[in-house]
Amino acid sequence: MPIIDLDSLPVRTGTIYPPPLDKEVAGRSSIRAGDAGGLTQFGANIVMLAPGAKSSIRHWHENEDEFVMIMQGEIVLHSDAGETVMQPGDCAAFPAGDTDAHCFINRTDAEVRFLVVGSKAPLEIAHYPDKGLKVEIGGGKAKMMHEDGRPYEGGA
Repeated sequence: MPIIDLDSLPVRTGTIYPPPLDKEVAGRSSIRAGDAGGLTQFGANIVMLAPGAKSSIRHWHENEDEFVMIMQGEIVLHSDAGETVMQPGDCAAFPAGDTDAHCFINRTDAEVRFLVVGSKAPLEIAHYPDKGLKVEIGGGKAKMMHEDGRPYEGGA
């Protein structure tokens, strides 16, 4: 049966970000609904942000489209254009290759939930312009590095 019982799925915490960058997304968790349904061409995740939490470091994707729909609570989209408050039912789209770096921030005192749908490119490169970093994701591995290709060794 194609019905997915979200309550039965594990809640994932943690991040691909190495220390100390991982601290920037403390309070973020997700449910991999698409994986649970056996989807292979795109991901569909429900992201939960505790009060004060961020979804990610501001970033943009070279090879993957990303679509977001707010499900519960009020959230702030922080992009190159500034900050925009979003409510349940509001949507945002980030086409692959668009350099408008973005992240979501929960500035309320209640949990926020939003659906993220993204393509699953065999090789993804995401850029973090505020940090001068990028990550290459492929073959189930993530490699964080500086924009010039030097390995990221940690630090601010």
